Amino acid sequence: MREERGERREEKSGGRREAVPASRLSPLASPVVKRLGRVDYLPTWRAMQDFTARRDAATQDELWLLQHPPVYTLGIAGKPEHLPRSDNGVPLVRTDRGGQITYHGPGQLVVYLLLDMRRRGLSVRPLVRLMELAVIDLLASFGVTAAGRVEAPGVYVGNAKIAALGLRIRNGCCYHGLALNVDMDLTPFHAINPCGYPGLEVTQTRDLGIADPPDALSAKLVDHLLRHLEANGITDKHR
Repeated sequence: MREERGERREEKSGGRREAVPASRLSPLASPVVKRLGRVDYLPTWRAMQDFTARRDAATQDELWLLQHPPVYTLGIAGKPEHLPRSDNGVPLVRTDRGGQITYHGPGQLVVYLLLDMRRRGLSVRPLVRLMELAVIDLLASFGVTAAGRVEAPGVYVGNAKIAALGLRIRNGCCYHGLALNVDMDLTPFHAINPCGYPGLEVTQTRDLGIADPPDALSAKLVDHLLRHLEANGITDKHR
């Protein structure tokens, strides 16, 4: 396992649309959706930081849809006992999101939410719940029952985790987001304590009988995210 930290770079994940004047930007205006394909983790993380640092009251929110090459990411609360137990060649990046360690790889759908939370009247817990509900509703549309957990954010089917969540809040704005396992090699999860829980099972949509590939599921997941963002109404009906 090699660990990557990297210097701060000015790389960007795709072009940025011109900001909408604040007088024209509704608090609940739909975010710009960007499909980035497969991109390395480190420059994408730096691009999220840059976007958040440079945004102002007139900057439109964005959703970035993508996949990453194999990489472990460790949150700011990360503990050494959860790190990979063997050197499987997957790099480790110590990042600035909340939470412990997780794995990203091809076949996993990642959605990064770059939102002005103050403008949307959102605090952290309701936003986490909103992301959970979007995944829960997506799975429900395929007849799969899923739920969130107050003590361990994410989405679970039975005892197996199918989606991980993590955010960073800076000046009332967030970045990072959620990762949904779709059709991937789950083996690298076995070398870690996923999200800091020893023995935690993980699953993916393919193993639940959902044949849609990541690109198809991404469009449906975005629809659910946008619906919940526009409604901004959080309930506990799926707890």
